[in-house]
Amino acid sequence: MTRCTLYTRSPAVQQALTLLECEVSEGNALASPDAVRDYLRLLLADRPHEVFAVVFLDAQNRVIETVELFRGTLTQTSVYPREVVIEALARNAAAVILTHNHPSGHAEPSRADELLTQTLKSALALVDVRVLDHFVVTRSMVVSFAERGLL
Repeated sequence: MTRCTLYTRSPAVQQALTLLECEVSEGNALASPDAVRDYLRLLLADRPHEVFAVVFLDAQNRVIETVELFRGTLTQTSVYPREVVIEALARNAAAVILTHNHPSGHAEPSRADELLTQTLKSALALVDVRVLDHFVVTRSMVVSFAERGLL
């Protein structure tokens, strides 16, 4: 399901992620906030560099596809709102969950993360795509923008 395959995961993590992606493709695997956290932690927590990904959802909030759109350095990645909108339209998505990792292990969203989220939310709203949440992932923690009142 993910586009970026340049990173090699451990066999155990890859197997767990493959099984979870099969469940996700069937529609109900991300039915709770905890399930979303677990999935995103498997997807991004062990990356040595920043990755920005989007979970594209249909009108019933079922997963269409998860795509790693941007890859950065140890401390940052460039995200282009135009590309996120193009990808959402290409999949006929009704909603998205945004996510990125912090390889540093510090899960607190930065001010730049907050500004990016608002920019993406505004850009996607123009084409009637809702941003349900934005998660920051580390090895030990996953922080939700929605739960923090940052959306």
